[in-house]
Amino acid sequence: MEFRRLGRSGLSVSAIAYGNWFTHGFQLQDDRAIACVWDALDAGITTFDTADLYSETRAESVLGRALAAERREGVEILTKVYWPTGSGANDRGLGRKHIVESCHASLRRLRTDYVDVYQAHRFDRTVPLEETMLAFADLVRQGKILYIGVSEWTAEEITRGAALARELRVPFISNQPQYSMLWRAAEAQVFPACAREGVGQLAWSPLAQGVLTGKYMPGQPPPVGSRCSYDARNPFIGTLVRDETLARVQQLRPLAEQAGLTLAQLALAWVLQNPNVSSAVIGASHSAQIAENVKAVGVRLDADLTEAIDGVLDGVVEDDPRRTISIAP
Repeated sequence: MEFRRLGRSGLSVSAIAYGNWFTHGFQLQDDRAIACVWDALDAGITTFDTADLYSETRAESVLGRALAAERREGVEILTKVYWPTGSGANDRGLGRKHIVESCHASLRRLRTDYVDVYQAHRFDRTVPLEETMLAFADLVRQGKILYIGVSEWTAEEITRGAALARELRVPFISNQPQYSMLWRAAEAQVFPACAREGVGQLAWSPLAQGVLTGKYMPGQPPPVGSRCSYDARNPFIGTLVRDETLARVQQLRPLAEQAGLTLAQLALAWVLQNPNVSSAVIGASHSAQIAENVKAVGVRLDADLTEAIDGVLDGVVEDDPRRTISIAP
């Protein structure tokens, strides 16, 4: 496994992180989910990403059980706050009350005294940013979180948040954008803003929710048990499983084979080759997926190959920075 610093911070993360959106507490039975976490540890993964929203808080509980026997210093646990976790008016958003109470609840579910990175799952336009950042800063000073991160914030929001973090003298170190060969919207504005602020990228959906593994075929129903078969109403999946996009992904297969890689390894290596990316967050429902994915670590794609990839995907890549994702993770 390769380890990289998260932004300009002193925190090292594994180049492949294990995320449990959708799988834990929903797609997988708990015993199988816990086995996947142990397989990830065996593969050298030390960074685990979750959120209070996932499976209505059950994903955090499963991850807490899986890591309970691990040496806490040897793993990095990341979670998030923003989306509703109850029916009350203050059970959502980035107001001080919800942030503090959600942090305490996440710590209980994760069976830990602190989380390494506590991430704002989205930007909250209904709450002053100063209130949000001060709540995070207080949790840092209390030792309940070590670092602050965000997910799917715009370049302007990240710049404002980083400025407040400097004033408060707390470490704002990470952004979690959707990023893959097929979704490059963060490149235009978010990546340059983060580079200026010393914020590293934790790329979610680097395999485009499984589309870049090649398992979805044009003109055919999704494989039984696949994410699309469970979650066909997900608006992001809907944009990716168009026949034109799926056909282009199949055209990547010979390029991967020429490089001695699977399609998934090619896609992960492409994401990890971006110098802005500290870690690619994968999901997995069985150990074989984890074993395959970690082989992308350390692979370097030459310029001819990346140019060929761009040629194949021309016209089906989402690169408009105005596009945002309202769904998790």
